[in-house]
Amino acid sequence: MATYVNNLRLKEITTGDEDGTWGTSTNTNLELIGESLGYATQAAFASDADATTTVADGATDPARALYLKVTSGASLTATRTLTIGPNTVSRVMWIENATSGSQSINISQGSGANVTIATGATKIVYLDGAGSGAAVVDANANVPGGNITLSQVTDVTSTAAEVNLLDGSVAGTIVNSKGVIYGASGEVNATTLQISGTAITSTAAELNILDGVTATATELNYLDITTLGTTAASKAVTADANGVVTFDNGKIEESTAITSSSNAATINLRDGDNFTHTLSENVTYTFSNPAASGKVSAFSLKVIQDSSARTITWPGSVDWAAATAPTLTATSGGVDVFVFVTYDGGTTYYGFTAGQAMG
Repeated sequence: MATYVNNLRLKEITTGDEDGTWGTSTNTNLELIGESLGYATQAAFASDADATTTVADGATDPARALYLKVTSGASLTATRTLTIGPNTVSRVMWIENATSGSQSINISQGSGANVTIATGATKIVYLDGAGSGAAVVDANANVPGGNITLSQVTDVTSTAAEVNLLDGSVAGTIVNSKGVIYGASGEVNATTLQISGTAITSTAAELNILDGVTATATELNYLDITTLGTTAASKAVTADANGVVTFDNGKIEESTAITSSSNAATINLRDGDNFTHTLSENVTYTFSNPAASGKVSAFSLKVIQDSSARTITWPGSVDWAAATAPTLTATSGGVDVFVFVTYDGGTTYYGFTAGQAMG
């Protein structure tokens, strides 16, 4: 009686059997030997579940092929196991995972170890044929890689030195003389940053001060100041180390015109340092918002007389020389100029007549 105990499950004819037909059986065996050296595709997973494929005895079978491309009739949703039988067959196979669903597959033979093949990958394995405890082993797991020269890698133009720039690189951290690999969140940590050979010494906290700045380059350039404490055309005003501001043209050119209403007018010292008032009625002045005590508020006031002689009632806090307020020029269009200074936050204003009847 014929048996099939060999690793290719070929028919083994016993002595005296198949008289007159042994040629047919032998030809079949030769064809199956050729099949065992070839390539085959098998939809081993008919459903989304583990499956078994068994090499047929003495008949063509895709599982006999040296290179077996494993497909599936269903889309796999998890890693599935393909068991190759019989568990007594010992052989080497190339197995490709071409299943649907982008899942890995396990190749098993018995209760022993198995090999996992990722989706789209191919592995060389051997079945040890140890029966119920048979194992499947990755044939390349312990094969030394040896030295591979870059000339053996198609289309790679990098030199060995260039490829070695990645040797020792740490994801997310800059390592001296190594390639930069971004971290999982796209971050890169560096000990020193340089631009054109100049090290950036600002701390992260200092650089973060700029976070949210919407100024344009032109606006930032307003801070490009030659000398701190000295004003310059089209630049920001700064104080020097002593808190002093010097005006480059030696003067403040702004003049603020005031008006009266219901015989009253307020001179707001936050509005400027030089004021003009063309009288249209008799007026009582109020001085407001002087600098705090210990600082100085000084301002000038040019008064232009109306066609009718008008009078001024000065704030009671004004201290005139000899405790006597000046008499206004009574001529129509007459100009009087006064200067006031306070050192105590407006408690006392020292009043001076700079000139009268100047119109």
